[in-house]
Amino acid sequence: MKIEQIYTGCLAQGAYYITSNGEAAIIDPLRETQPYIDRATKDNVQIKYIFETHFHADFVSGHVDLSKKTGAPIIYGPNAKPEFDAIIATDGQEFKLGNVTIKVLHTPGHTMESTTFMLRDENGKDHAIFSGDTLFLGDVGRPDLAQKAANMTMEDLAGLLYESLTTKIMPLADDVIVYPAHGAGSACGKNMMKETVDTLGNQKKMNYALNQPNKEAFIKAVTDGLLPPPAYFPMNVAMNKKGYDSFETILNNGMKGLTPDELETVAEATGALILDSRDHNEFYKGFIPQSVNISLNGDFAPWVGALIADVKQPLILVTDEGKEEETVTRLSRVGFDNILGHLKGGFAAWLASGKQADVIDRITAEQFAGLFKKGESKVLDVRKESEYAAEHVEDAYNRPLQYINDWIKDVNPQEHFFMHCGGGYRSMSAASILQARGYRNFTEIAGGFGEIAKTSVPKTDFVCQSKVMTA
Repeated sequence: MKIEQIYTGCLAQGAYYITSNGEAAIIDPLRETQPYIDRATKDNVQIKYIFETHFHADFVSGHVDLSKKTGAPIIYGPNAKPEFDAIIATDGQEFKLGNVTIKVLHTPGHTMESTTFMLRDENGKDHAIFSGDTLFLGDVGRPDLAQKAANMTMEDLAGLLYESLTTKIMPLADDVIVYPAHGAGSACGKNMMKETVDTLGNQKKMNYALNQPNKEAFIKAVTDGLLPPPAYFPMNVAMNKKGYDSFETILNNGMKGLTPDELETVAEATGALILDSRDHNEFYKGFIPQSVNISLNGDFAPWVGALIADVKQPLILVTDEGKEEETVTRLSRVGFDNILGHLKGGFAAWLASGKQADVIDRITAEQFAGLFKKGESKVLDVRKESEYAAEHVEDAYNRPLQYINDWIKDVNPQEHFFMHCGGGYRSMSAASILQARGYRNFTEIAGGFGEIAKTSVPKTDFVCQSKVMTA
């Protein structure tokens, strides 16, 4: 028996590859399936099963493509109603994989179909659980994503989650290994550990959700402080439930090279958004007017999902040369399949064509310190609320990047402001969106608060009230 966790850091997502005596199972595969097939070929094993812990919201799984290519059935737990062929297992049903057994534990709460798969070794001993979004390390799955579909409140779902954990998971032995679907950085939880594997015994000791005195306390603890989920989540659920175009089709479309003239023609005809995935330290120096910068050198796909939101939005890519395939792949993982091509030759080709380029007004933190006037200068901090609360420029306004589509209307285009994040990644994305929508009266600060903290600019960690920007 062999278990391999295939962890994708930019999505904070764990897929699993399990083999025993010539047979393999894949749990929660990513969109691109060839790596699993190549691995099975190398190991001389047959992919027998594809297990899905639930209909994922934060990424598009590769279950449909992988099943078509291998003939392996897709297996869900009870209550799942996919619009493609799949085995809907019953609670307690077992599946033989070589010399081991995978048992279905229906654990609703995160979603109604949420299921934990328990692996029993060659001797019949409980060895590990693949807990999906039911149990994370340090946390549990948020119970507010499936409210409408289940016709229940998040408190109702949290109550179901409590029952699932206390009746199906907690009675298991302490030495059972926990393999969750996500780790720190995922929007599917609020308190996840940076580790990606642990024992159940340790989770019983330190996971706050597993240490609540009763059901009522559990419900309050897991529902308190939840931030709104990213807007693209329901669209990913729909794709995982209904099916999607093959990854190869999406990749072929995205790898189509466009000349600068062709890019302009296609963009005008389709209303495509020009997405520039270059590093923010390069983007600000020059870019195609109206393009949006979300750098590949970071949590690229989740930020695309949060900021663009509509997975059907047509996209044309500007990337560093050689990064076209990686960009398309990472977009497909969150369902952005409508990719019409990329700028052949990158931004250098745009410049060589003599076409107009735009720039972002960026200054250093030291320059900002020289220009900052207490009580006069307006500063916009696009970090998370928790980062802002820890320390911020005195009297700065906090407007997290994730919600820019909500707060942008409150920005006064006639009033100059300085803008920063923690290191420059997020503020450059915000700057590109603002500029694409006609806002130009701002200055972005290189290095963000990390550099500002080293200057004489007054800072505070005292938040007396939420500051509101008015138009």
